[in-house]
Amino acid sequence: MNLTLRAPGTFFTHSFSRTFSPSKHILRYSKPSPSRLTPKITMSSAASSATQTVIEHIVLFKVKDDTDPAKVSAMVNNLNGLTSLNLTLHLTASPILRTRSSPFAFTHLLHSRYNSKDDLSAYTVHPGHMSVVKESVLPVCDDIMAVDWVADDLQGPAVPPPGSAIRLTFLKLKEGLGEESKSEILGVIKGIKESFGEINQISVGENFSPARAKGYSIASLAVLPGAKELEGLDSKQELAKAEKDKVREHLESVIVLDYVVGSPQSASL
Repeated sequence: MNLTLRAPGTFFTHSFSRTFSPSKHILRYSKPSPSRLTPKITMSSAASSATQTVIEHIVLFKVKDDTDPAKVSAMVNNLNGLTSLNLTLHLTASPILRTRSSPFAFTHLLHSRYNSKDDLSAYTVHPGHMSVVKESVLPVCDDIMAVDWVADDLQGPAVPPPGSAIRLTFLKLKEGLGEESKSEILGVIKGIKESFGEINQISVGENFSPARAKGYSIASLAVLPGAKELEGLDSKQELAKAEKDKVREHLESVIVLDYVVGSPQSASL
């Protein structure tokens, strides 16, 4: 989701951890219409292993502490309702399951995928999208961050199955870093899947919307079967440290967070 006014992140995990508190912001979903339950694309099991190019779009939101839970619920419902615009391959909005590392206190996110930058641009200016931003998002949020990147060799389905766990990572690089170092970082992240069997899919790329990303220029997400596999990922501390050490000297700041892809039929979170 673009607003007008970046997994293999476990490899850059810090000791800080914050879990979203459902007691403070209780979300209840209304039952989606049948049209919203229909995926924008379908993939056979054979096609799911093919390499494809998708545009990744992540928006992070910080809901104000004193927000009425009903308004938070309305925001999430209306964001999920943007699937009806038929411009996305995949779209989900949800509370963040856990923040592994971040200088910002984000509480919710939106993740969507597109066939092209043109489709993302069309989504951005669509009246339905602009209305949700104006009426449901801006009144209840006091911080927003967005990152977009091209995943040019994505393997597996563009629509992560409901219940999938996602680890999302944004990297802010040190100033003056050359293209060779950036390519090295991207290569390290792309190769992570070979070392961590829990990961089904890796998406990584360089942010192409810098004005809205707070200086974070490389983004990635890792798709796992479920939250249990996140624990398996975190248990491999030595392996994670070895991967992190390959790029540590190039990093100024890291955001790492987890979320779970919701089911369209879900009644609540």
